[in-house]
Amino acid sequence: MKLNIKLDQTERTLVNLMQTDFPLEQDPFAALGEKLGLSEAEVLRRVQELREKKIIRILGPVFNSRSLGYQSTLVAMRVPENRIEHAASIISQHSGVGHNYQRDHQYNLWFTLAIRGNHDLKKTLGEFEKQIQPESMFELPATKLFKIRLFFDLEGNGNHTEDTVTKTPQPVAAPLSESERAVINEVQQQLPLINRPFDDIAQNAGVDIEEFLSICRSLQERGIMRRLGASIEHQNAGFVANAMVCWEVPQSRVDEVGYKMAAFKEVTHCYERKTNHLWPRYNVFTMIHADTEAKNVETVDRMIRKTGIDEYQVLSTKREFKKDRVRYRV
Repeated sequence: MKLNIKLDQTERTLVNLMQTDFPLEQDPFAALGEKLGLSEAEVLRRVQELREKKIIRILGPVFNSRSLGYQSTLVAMRVPENRIEHAASIISQHSGVGHNYQRDHQYNLWFTLAIRGNHDLKKTLGEFEKQIQPESMFELPATKLFKIRLFFDLEGNGNHTEDTVTKTPQPVAAPLSESERAVINEVQQQLPLINRPFDDIAQNAGVDIEEFLSICRSLQERGIMRRLGASIEHQNAGFVANAMVCWEVPQSRVDEVGYKMAAFKEVTHCYERKTNHLWPRYNVFTMIHADTEAKNVETVDRMIRKTGIDEYQVLSTKREFKKDRVRYRV
């Protein structure tokens, strides 16, 4: 795989570990060093360089919004080209918007929105519509999650192999203790690059470090926290081609096809979404990534052969207006 920014083998392994296996320990960078045969100081130096090179974008937790009582949806708009930047600016200013992209399609502006309470979600969408006055607009809420796994393999060891897909029910709003709420509210920040990065966060949450780490592990085991680790700037790491591929899947085959598509390493997200009269056909959505557009085409071809589904649309990314983790308050 050709990288836009040159990384040595140790850096590639380190980035992979930080995406998938960041230690929930008092001294996580020392624990990473043990796995890599490096000192804690050397790990911290390399992670700082990876941030400066804009390979590592965020180091922190990813939460399941639904388990925290939030409603989320994907929204599509058709906006005249001469007004798209203004529309995108209005949307991106909202704290509940995590991703906001221009895509190569008649519906050219796509964004995700997470907000507490269904009434507030509808109200916010109404405010967007009033401010932006799009030619057309609709939402596509997820009805089933098959995969969310933002892992970009910088070592290239698993290309074109099947991914592990966990077939577990989506959690609903989970009961949380006061200590858990405090930890969730405090841990949603960029983790400092120091030898004991969790100490101050635990103190601010009003718990000792052992209880803090125990709560984080419990949140992970219960699916409330998807993971704690690094999100990378995938374009800078060589994954410059990405697209949303929307598939028309017969309702009787949605589960079968969804899990088959989710098993592709190149797929980071796979959902079934509710259709509507403006978007009546395509009900399964996948996000795919590669280092070239040609490889994305190859991935789509392999997905067709694997599933037998050949009715689809590819919505390539034209511009990224916002990509961030939503900060949830509980």
